[in-house]
Amino acid sequence: MAKHLFILNDPPYGTERSYNGLRLARSLLNSQEDVRVFLMGDAASCAAAGQKVPQGYYNIADMLGGVIRRKGEVAVCGTCMDARGMAEERLVEGAVRGSMDLLTEWTEAADKVLVF
Repeated sequence: MAKHLFILNDPPYGTERSYNGLRLARSLLNSQEDVRVFLMGDAASCAAAGQKVPQGYYNIADMLGGVIRRKGEVAVCGTCMDARGMAEERLVEGAVRGSMDLLTEWTEAADKVLVF
């Protein structure tokens, strides 16, 4: 089983990069692959719980929840959270506050690193 690390940088809405990265992450989890997702920069907002989006649009927080329910791991850059005024209690269930040390550990352990 290959270990995949996804590093997402874009906001949850306005571009489709984070959306497409999570689509691939979920697909790999369906194939029993090991997946970790690290959210940096504007992608930190992807992990905000309680997102309200218009009917018919994807909900990126729900997509992250799908990764977590399939045993994927999700971490959010703590510095990026602080810069955006995000409290850890606001994260989707199962996501954790991360750090550069954690990202370094995940990168070293990964067989493949994909950046969106």
